[in-house]
Amino acid sequence: MRRRDVISVTASAIVTALASARMATAQPARPRTIGVLVFANPEPFWSLFRAAMRDLGYNEGPDLRYEFRAAEGDSARLNEQARDLVRLKVDLIVASLTPAVLAAKQATSEIPIVMAGAGDPVATGLVASLAAPGGNVTGLSAIAAELGGKLLEVIRDMLPAARRLAVVAHGADSFTRPFLEQLEVGRRRLDMTTQVFEVRGADEFEAVFDRIASDRVDALVIQPSLPRKPAIDLALKHRLPSFSPVRSFPAEGGLASYSGNQLHILSRAASYVDRILKGAKPAELPVEQPTKFDLVVNLRTARVLGLTVPPMLLARADEVIE
Repeated sequence: MRRRDVISVTASAIVTALASARMATAQPARPRTIGVLVFANPEPFWSLFRAAMRDLGYNEGPDLRYEFRAAEGDSARLNEQARDLVRLKVDLIVASLTPAVLAAKQATSEIPIVMAGAGDPVATGLVASLAAPGGNVTGLSAIAAELGGKLLEVIRDMLPAARRLAVVAHGADSFTRPFLEQLEVGRRRLDMTTQVFEVRGADEFEAVFDRIASDRVDALVIQPSLPRKPAIDLALKHRLPSFSPVRSFPAEGGLASYSGNQLHILSRAASYVDRILKGAKPAELPVEQPTKFDLVVNLRTARVLGLTVPPMLLARADEVIE
């Protein structure tokens, strides 16, 4: 081939390559899709998490979309929703509370999962350890089990004469065992008695709350993964002081809560999402535990129940709902 022909062929190849590169550059990037899986109580988690993502510069639009699923306390539905997110090939799954994280983990071992948060993820088998989670799960531990003793102290401080407690526990939640174990430690230390009522959904609430009311207990603890509003409404109907280790519990009418700061937990969960979308591997991101805790008291509910909240407890509260 003559030199002139070689130069012509080479120039043509360069032009073709440049054109292909420009076309590739012009192609829109595939939008990132974040699956969000919630078991029973979508708010305020859903609103707060999206706000935390916006603070990091992630705005919903052509480049980012969410696939949101809430199971309304139905375990079978939760498992199907987790499998649905996997079928959609989302880039990442954010799951709120232990049942949702477990459902997501059972549905996929490849898609990254961020806990926001989950109770005692080591004891429930979600991660190998906090320092080195391994696998595809990382994020925030809610340490709600460890807060069980603190919650009982709040009950004692608010109701000094309280000795007989009822616990409404979630029979479909793998977190239930460590949660009850920590409550047992606390009740022994404070010389209280506890009677546990396990339910698997809100459809069992009416009968259980009738039994609790007939037992004339002094106070009631409700596990965080249960549907909050129907439980709180029945507690008020039976004039039972109700407590839970989740911050939004008093905002819906419960008497008080002691928990990790939800804004902090969701802000950190959004940070995990950001790092994973930028290439970090879940197995190499240590699980964090809350460092900020909130005591919230609903004074309106106290008045409805005819209770006087001790001034010292109100002074300690991070929020008082009036």
